[in-house]
Amino acid sequence: MLQTAVGWHVELEFEEDNHRTRAAALVRLPDGTEVRSHGYASRHPVDSNQPRVGEEVAGARALNELAMKLLTKAHDEIDEASGRTSHPLI
Repeated sequence: MLQTAVGWHVELEFEEDNHRTRAAALVRLPDGTEVRSHGYASRHPVDSNQPRVGEEVAGARALNELAMKLLTKAHDEIDEASGRTSHPLI
């Protein structure tokens, strides 16, 4: 029987001006560790102002960076526990 032991909550916050969106992502892990990342999106001057699209692009980039940091953290922990170098499948 599969049981869920923990859950993670990811927070995303956005800062925007007329041409640029910045996203900040944060996940707090059960061991108390916090992993943070950022993503950015820029609007081309001829494009219409669509803040939601900027948030989606910047948010996706922040989450992508967050995923890579989590993979690195996990592989560092594997390496430390096993005494060998693990190889992430990306």
